[in-house]
Amino acid sequence: MIERDYPTFRPHPLFRGAHAQTVGGVVFPGSLPEYRASQLRVPLADGDQIVLHDDCPSNWRGGQRTALLIHGLGGCHQSPYMRRIAAKLSQAGVRSFRMDLRGCGAGLELARLPYHSGRSEDAAAALRFIAQLCPSSPTTLVGFSLGGNIVLKLLGECGGNPPGNLDSAMAVSPPIDLMASSDWLSRRLNRFYDRYFARLLWRRLHEWRQRVPQAAMVEFTRRPRRLVELDDVYTAQVCGFGSAQNYYRQCSSAPIVPAIRLPTLILASHDDPLVPGHAYGQVALPACVQLQMSAGGGHLGFIAARSSDPDRRWMDWRVVDWVVAQGERPA
Repeated sequence: MIERDYPTFRPHPLFRGAHAQTVGGVVFPGSLPEYRASQLRVPLADGDQIVLHDDCPSNWRGGQRTALLIHGLGGCHQSPYMRRIAAKLSQAGVRSFRMDLRGCGAGLELARLPYHSGRSEDAAAALRFIAQLCPSSPTTLVGFSLGGNIVLKLLGECGGNPPGNLDSAMAVSPPIDLMASSDWLSRRLNRFYDRYFARLLWRRLHEWRQRVPQAAMVEFTRRPRRLVELDDVYTAQVCGFGSAQNYYRQCSSAPIVPAIRLPTLILASHDDPLVPGHAYGQVALPACVQLQMSAGGGHLGFIAARSSDPDRRWMDWRVVDWVVAQGERPA
């Protein structure tokens, strides 16, 4: 794989530091396009369904590139980064499919089981579905945060035999070592994100239970205050892992990243408050995997100072750069 050099990330002067970048990326989402996608339901082997949101450029033709985008924890197809990047890919002539993980977004009432960091089989089902819809078009798989771990896990599992027309991938801020990320969230200011996601997912579970009576549930003796507590008493139990520790061990992508055989870019920052930067340095990367680490950017923030990019969303343009570059490679 030929490594590409990307512009150095320089933070916006009003968003300096990991927390300013991380929170700013959520509070200031930027200009968001209107929803114009078509919804497609993908059946899963266990009877659940997920939804793909098809953003197809008006001038797109069969054989041209497609991309599958997978959101992070607590997100959906409406997450600002998903909307912005789908629109930018469309402008670049790439047909993108925004995937709602189980029970998320438009798929809230279509699943009995929850999503988690290791549901690579769902991404594989989506890729096969896209290949049936666009049989002559290669696909780049892009995952953000939790979705990034799913991407890397799938790549390691399939090796040189990828599902559908998958030929390349990208993972942005992926928590490749779930236990290390859980420990990282217990440190100082990082605890804010731990409590935030625990509260968010707690509310989502209650909404899901009300909307889907047959959804997999457990009886809580108290409200979990940390993600690891929620994973231990809920995710690990209903998904068959037994404990959060086993869940994190079985679903972390780090141990199988060395088995990846497709061109892959991992984009991350050293100051990420949700994912420890040193975790990436502990993985033996194969020649086909490029790691691009920036000094700053936080977690899915990357709000940049003025540069040659059309706007200040540095992360968005690196995704577009990578996906479009795959079309330059000979088949």
